[in-house]
Amino acid sequence: MNNVDKYTPTILAIDDMPVNLDILVEHYQHDQVNLTVALCPLDGLKLAETLKPDLILLDIMMPVMDGYEVCSRLKSNPKTRHIPVIFVTAMSESSDEQKGLALGAVDYISKPFVMPILKARVRNHLELKRKTDLLAEMAFIDGLTGVANRRHFDQLFAREYKRHCRSGQPLSVIMIDVDYFKHYNDHYGHVMGDACLRIIANTLQKSLKRPADLLARYGGEEFVVLLPETDPKSALKIAQMLCRSIDDLQLPHQKSTCAANVTISLGCASSMHEHNDQCEDILSDADSNLYMAKLQGRNRVIGEPAQPMDMVKYAESSIRMFG
Repeated sequence: MNNVDKYTPTILAIDDMPVNLDILVEHYQHDQVNLTVALCPLDGLKLAETLKPDLILLDIMMPVMDGYEVCSRLKSNPKTRHIPVIFVTAMSESSDEQKGLALGAVDYISKPFVMPILKARVRNHLELKRKTDLLAEMAFIDGLTGVANRRHFDQLFAREYKRHCRSGQPLSVIMIDVDYFKHYNDHYGHVMGDACLRIIANTLQKSLKRPADLLARYGGEEFVVLLPETDPKSALKIAQMLCRSIDDLQLPHQKSTCAANVTISLGCASSMHEHNDQCEDILSDADSNLYMAKLQGRNRVIGEPAQPMDMVKYAESSIRMFG
């Protein structure tokens, strides 16, 4: 069980009898499995929450708390409710099995068990868990670029906004749009356009250094960056760095009127706790600043509240922008 790579499944075995756990350790020590054991049900619950194993093997007859109660607590905890549980127990009555499955267990194995059969059933449930996790992950990933999708951003943004309101820490957002991307598609074709979006997404993703920062595809050629605990000044610096990272790629764009290469425009907005901003206000302000960056020539960042333009300048900018 050494040299476990990040793709190795983790199994948590909870049983108050050391001999039962010793048997599992002996039979799994040469398999590609990370096996963790707990003699105490309470320790098992703590390990389940911190380790988030791929599967839990759970005895029923234990002191302090029986396996039924452990399973019930696992399924009532949002952090552990999706972990599959297999009861491995000497209680072999059909009523016992029915009770265990009704509590949410995926399988029920009676002792004494045949080790090859137990391992086969464990293997099947681990494979099912892996596929379930993959499907769940795919639901939050943009299929073209491989970064987070709009759904993932919306959920995380709502969660981070609530945390921002509780903690008082600033929260910032950067809206990004690829300059003249329709012209790029029309000139180079949609295959090249898709490749361009993938390169941009990959470059932006690599440029973000903090694990908490999220890049998502917002739609079409638009991206958004979520920056928890980031004040306006820091958000502006990050946006400027992202702008340069795309400009530095020097991807040719013959139909762009602001540069000879692919560029992006960015709008930043932040919520400071004392301002009592609404959740939607941050996105609206970032979008307004992005729009102002386009009107002012693109390939730039606007991080301060957009100032109103006079109607003549607005009309001229709109003609250049859409004409």
